[in-house]
Amino acid sequence: MIDNMNELRSFIIVAQTGSFTKAAARLGVSTSALSHSMRKLEEQLKIKLFNRTTRSVATTEAGEQLFKRLYPLFESIEDNVNALSTFRDTLNGTLRINGADHSFMYGIWDKLLVFMEKYPEVKLELMSDMKFTDIVAGRFDAGIRLGREVDQDMIAVRISDDMQMALMATPQYLEKNGTPQTISDLVKHKCLCVRMPTSEGIFVWEFRSPETKEVIKFTPSGRLVVNNNFLAKKACLSHLGLALMPKDRMAKELESGGVIEVLKDHAISYEGYHLYYPNRRQNSPLFKALVECLK
Repeated sequence: MIDNMNELRSFIIVAQTGSFTKAAARLGVSTSALSHSMRKLEEQLKIKLFNRTTRSVATTEAGEQLFKRLYPLFESIEDNVNALSTFRDTLNGTLRINGADHSFMYGIWDKLLVFMEKYPEVKLELMSDMKFTDIVAGRFDAGIRLGREVDQDMIAVRISDDMQMALMATPQYLEKNGTPQTISDLVKHKCLCVRMPTSEGIFVWEFRSPETKEVIKFTPSGRLVVNNNFLAKKACLSHLGLALMPKDRMAKELESGGVIEVLKDHAISYEGYHLYYPNRRQNSPLFKALVECLK
């Protein structure tokens, strides 16, 4: 029998973070105290729960099985406790959200600020990356992706306008290399390539035919390959080539004339960002408040 249920909660957080240091910080205890607590739990259960190295910690097969069984139970307890907040003036708790870096900035940031001001006791953990993260395996409450990228088994709520793409270059680059008039002209230009972390392949540029409205795909090639749009923007502003990215990333530069949009009649738009999440989250009062604020 477990003497202290807090040890099970600590076990869940260590399993989530894969680090005694990170887990200890979240729990507000020392790393040594947490490590001692986990060894005590293993002794009580008479089974090894973690494989430890000097740099990392990972659950054993038994530990992972225990985690999968305990996590939904503790999450249910937390949701039920949070449900009591309907009897108070404010909500509290923690929400973990994963998304591409651009997703948090594209018309969503201001909504998050409103949410945080409205619920001062709520803690948000926003994790951005370029790869597609399994939000269930990563223990996130929700994710933010473009509509076409959301798995069909998830509940999705649209939270932004359509995202306009734009092919851009500086006046200096265009003066030196000419302005492309057709998609086929791009093979003669220096294109700034973005390597996708999910497939390791180069991000394929998409355009829409002004006549047929069909999507035209073009795989760019060039001397410079980067792994994010921040570097692609930097390279574009350094007159190194053409860059295709969300138009709002260059809004100020477009307005000032620092960059020029080319092939504007071929520009494509994508369905806006969606907040997506598994079924189990929709009954949480805290999560409902987030969805309502982002819609």
